[in-house]
Amino acid sequence: MTMTVVQEEGPASVTPAPTVASHARNYWSRVRGGDIGALPAVLGLIVLCTVFSIARPSFLTAGNFANLFTQGAAVTLIAMGLVFVLLLGEIDLSAGFASGVCAAVLANVVTVLGYPWYVAVLAAIATGVVIGTTLGVLVAKVGIPSFVVTLAGFLAFQGIALMLMKEGSNIAIRDTVLLAIANRNLPPLVGWLLALVAVVGYGATQLLRHRKRASRGLVTDPIAVVFARIGGLALILGVAVFILNLERSRNVLITSLKGVPIVVPVIAVLLILWTFVLQRTSYGRHVYAVGGNREAARRAGINVDRIRISVFVICSSMAAVGGIVAASRANSVDPNTGGSSVLLYAVGAAVIGGTSLFGGKGRVLDAVLGGAVIAVIDNGMGLMGYSSGVKYVLTGVVLALAATVDAFSRRRSTATGTR
Repeated sequence: MTMTVVQEEGPASVTPAPTVASHARNYWSRVRGGDIGALPAVLGLIVLCTVFSIARPSFLTAGNFANLFTQGAAVTLIAMGLVFVLLLGEIDLSAGFASGVCAAVLANVVTVLGYPWYVAVLAAIATGVVIGTTLGVLVAKVGIPSFVVTLAGFLAFQGIALMLMKEGSNIAIRDTVLLAIANRNLPPLVGWLLALVAVVGYGATQLLRHRKRASRGLVTDPIAVVFARIGGLALILGVAVFILNLERSRNVLITSLKGVPIVVPVIAVLLILWTFVLQRTSYGRHVYAVGGNREAARRAGINVDRIRISVFVICSSMAAVGGIVAASRANSVDPNTGGSSVLLYAVGAAVIGGTSLFGGKGRVLDAVLGGAVIAVIDNGMGLMGYSSGVKYVLTGVVLALAATVDAFSRRRSTATGTR
């Protein structure tokens, strides 16, 4: 006689809900495994701000706080574009002078030819698109290494800028809209409204993402961590807007100077746009895939050449935006626009912020954090009276440290199997 044994089914296994403690342990494990992200940049920014605040109390004034945004805006915008190129393990040495050429086009169109500001802006960005397409085709289709192609561009664009500037002349920018980008401020109430919109939008995105993942049974961050992120952003933006809304004019009888600089929401909008592109679109996933393993991406059906060309287009287009901001801040364009240390600072900003030189790892936010570090170093050491030579040395040391951290974290990730 056959006997059938019936076993009672136990309760279905349920994945325990994540706690703040487990989230912290997981984060620490990722850091130990080499996934440190922008942690060094954030810690460096805190240390630098603390040191400069102690050494020069004027560093913490509202006026200097606003100067940090305008000083680092152009470099930060160019660095945003460079992130896309670095994600593929490529380099663009021409981005600085490409921004100068685009700024020269802007100045000629709006001042010499007399067209409206929006025509000049479109012409400058279109110039950036043409430059990026040319560089990308030479790299992807012809097969010339990006170092060589962009080094050639570095030299050629200096010559083009000289020709556009009539061999060294200076073209003034008189259009009030263009000048306002880097020299004017938002009304205080508008600054508060934009901060509120940013916090509400970020909060809604985080909560919807948490709810969506939970409904699908996926691992989610603890809700306390989600609210902590939202609260942290609200605190940072609230403090920043409060400080920027303080009166910064030395003589209010002559003029009032308060409010968030207009260039700040410009950077914020572009940060949100490119972050969305990289993290929420198939194009962004393809960029990371090509940067991680080009051959595997090709076998997966990704058009690698198209991706490689597109990142150079984005890089040069953002260089054009950076050139527009630089022209606005200087009230003019000359052959040195985009030259000197602009490229070095832009590449440094992306790397210092956490973007890997080896490709496959990085975020647009890295450019903003790295740009803040560069701006703080330049501004703080200027307040302390150090020469340009000392600034370059310190910036170079910080960049070398960032590259060293990147190399060690990559090696650690490979050793632990997290990459």
